[in-house]
Amino acid sequence: MSTAPALPDKPKRRGLLYGIIAAVVVVVVVVVAIVLGTRDDSAKTTAAGSTAAAKTVKIGVADKSLKYWTPYVELAKSKYDVDVELVNFSDYTQPNPALSQNQLDLNQFQHIQYLANYNATSGDDLQPIGATAVYPLPLYSLTAKSVAELPADAKVAIPNDAINEARGLLVLQQAGLVTLKDGGTAFSKTNDIESSKVQVTTVAADQTASALQSGSVAAAIVNNNYATKAKLPVDDIIVKDDPSSPAAAPYVNIFAARKADVANQTYLDLAALWHDPAVQKVFLEENPGAVVQDTPAADLQAETTKVEADAKAAAGK
Repeated sequence: MSTAPALPDKPKRRGLLYGIIAAVVVVVVVVVAIVLGTRDDSAKTTAAGSTAAAKTVKIGVADKSLKYWTPYVELAKSKYDVDVELVNFSDYTQPNPALSQNQLDLNQFQHIQYLANYNATSGDDLQPIGATAVYPLPLYSLTAKSVAELPADAKVAIPNDAINEARGLLVLQQAGLVTLKDGGTAFSKTNDIESSKVQVTTVAADQTASALQSGSVAAAIVNNNYATKAKLPVDDIIVKDDPSSPAAAPYVNIFAARKADVANQTYLDLAALWHDPAVQKVFLEENPGAVVQDTPAADLQAETTKVEADAKAAAGK
């Protein structure tokens, strides 16, 4: 018995529907990716032209406990959305290698003379990108009220790093305690002492205050940050150099960066931020003897190049 021919199946519309849904999903994914990508790019640019929002910048310092850093860190966050992480060092020899090795983004602990000598001796090329202040270098005594009161052959401690040693010797010469070969230079060493009324001894810069306070020396050259940390009163200063004199120009303290980062806008913003009135108010309360300097980065770099050449000449390189 014959059967009627089978009717053709009704077209299946579900496959078409699935295709449409899949196409819509692809379009949505693409649109979302574009939107997110756009939002991500905008989030990476701050109003000041910095490279990233909420970026963390590590700054090596030798005086993290000083109060002026509090408004500085707060302003970095509120003005530039930058989280500043202060990394404290007790030894002056550490922050520059740490910066060079990318353990830090910037450092702010040294003056041009120190940086130039570091570059000359290490072959590095770190550069200043902002100035802070020139601090006087004082000679402290807990027993003598003047240079004249120091006993004959009294022991006097000065920092043992090359640049602060030279500057300390110049302070002692200014006080009439030593005379230096050819009048002394920014690179003088203890073996350049031609005559002396005291016994000069060199110790690590972070140990000068403790040497004084322990009574092992009658007087000591103590850098500002270590004097502040040791709570040495300004009344115990018996002589100091003049931070406002032209000869003090190489001793302006600076923010330093790797050479590749000298045009980094975030870093330049942070160097300039140090001069904000809110920071300066606290800084000058803590450091009334300092002379604030706001020298352009290009001038600082030119001075560093000059002093670096002097350092190489002094070392016979």
